[in-house]
Amino acid sequence: MTPHPGTAPSRSTPRTMKKRLKNLLTLWKRPRPEVGTTPADVVHRENKWRLLRYHTRPQGLACHTPVLLIPSLINRHYVLDLMPGKSFAQYLVEQGHPVFIIDWGTPGPEDRYLTFDDICDTYLGRAIRRTASFSPNNKVHLMGYCMGGILATIHAAARPKHVASITALAAPINFTDEGLLATWTRIKSFDVRALTNAGNVPWQLMQPSFHMLKPTMNLTKTVGLLERAWDDQFLDGFLAIETWANDNVAFPAECYRRYIEDLYQHNKLYNGTFTLSGTPARLDQIHCPVLAITFTHDHIVPWHTAAALIDAVSSQDKEHIQMPGGHVGAVVSRKASKRLWPLISSWWTRREITG
Repeated sequence: MTPHPGTAPSRSTPRTMKKRLKNLLTLWKRPRPEVGTTPADVVHRENKWRLLRYHTRPQGLACHTPVLLIPSLINRHYVLDLMPGKSFAQYLVEQGHPVFIIDWGTPGPEDRYLTFDDICDTYLGRAIRRTASFSPNNKVHLMGYCMGGILATIHAAARPKHVASITALAAPINFTDEGLLATWTRIKSFDVRALTNAGNVPWQLMQPSFHMLKPTMNLTKTVGLLERAWDDQFLDGFLAIETWANDNVAFPAECYRRYIEDLYQHNKLYNGTFTLSGTPARLDQIHCPVLAITFTHDHIVPWHTAAALIDAVSSQDKEHIQMPGGHVGAVVSRKASKRLWPLISSWWTRREITG
């Protein structure tokens, strides 16, 4: 039976079986899709990190308060600008938002003594102030993904001046959970100081740790690849995500030490005793609009550890939204472009009107 025009063919037809086999046999030489291609200019550069400003759409802006996207320190920023059709940044630009993003770059051995304050206060503070300089109200919507959400939240708690709102996307806040990452960091054999005394924490050490959180993940991905190898669009997206997932960077040693000791081991942010450059960074001092987005099947950040942000802040305008999916797939999948991305965009647009 011939498939209806414009629809995907059935997986079980001879046509799709032949296409699947052909794609699998030639996968090794299939051109890798280009990633991070949405046009942008570098508006600030310091040490290894850069602040990028995406080009606005030709029709102009529907909103005026800029959005600053803050990725994790150990992952490349282009997860939020993966590829055409799977780029959150591109989508926001098309909706009329002024969009900026931090590219943290690649720390070298000379960056081993960068502190958490250097990154979360000095670097992030400069990125926020530079972004705010493009805003008519000198305010910025912050959106932090995973560890980027922790950085955004801590900075806003201590330095609220330029923060219009916070969107924390799969960002852990309460570290007393029973998740494996939190459990591993609290066992006596985990000596974070011995680890960081050797220099930056290499990505080759961190990446297997995330794989151990879900040992069957690679097998599941392989099965999915075999089942959907006939779908060229799926293959391009799969290869783009794999490119990003295997393009990680080291964690500056001194920053990592405090990150583990003060957050994972002593839960100082949630307990109200964390400081940023000596200034208290208390969650109950956050009064701006806050949106926490969590994912039901997130094996890296258990949803309740991220949802804890909502009860901890003093904001009157705050919302927790839980969605299906995992830590990465729920953010960059086709479904995300139809539900998650419009949800975040409209949340900012409504605050543009009221704020």
